Amino acid sequence: MRRVKEEIEQYMTGLEMESMTLTSRFSFPPEFIGFQGHFPAKKILPGVCQIQCALSTLEKGRGKGVALKEVVLAKYYSPLFPDDEVTCVVSDDGATSGEHTIKAAITKNTVKIAELKLRVLFAGQGTDR
Repeated sequence: MRRVKEEIEQYMTGLEMESMTLTSRFSFPPEFIGFQGHFPAKKILPGVCQIQCALSTLEKGRGKGVALKEVVLAKYYSPLFPDDEVTCVVSDDGATSGEHTIKAAITKNTVKIAELKLRVLFAGQGTDR
């Protein structure tokens, strides 16, 4: 998974922070590792890669490592294909007992691709990162 994460971060651009909201963009070429084995004849970006996009946006924006504790919600509305340019918007709902609940929306132009709600811990809050 480390290699997938590194490649996802390689394709991240335009990281911006406004208040407690982070925004980044991604576009994955056909040779991206995440497309391997996921419908080779018609490549589709796996949901786990979309979750990692949100986590990487959070890590890079906050400058801290993050550990995924729970996927509270993951709704996928439309598939993503090679070279699709998407925007990932991540907001933090705050901490409860050290865990943060974040919401992420992935869109392509104005089309909603995915809606995520993740429970995470930042480095130094009981993680080994």
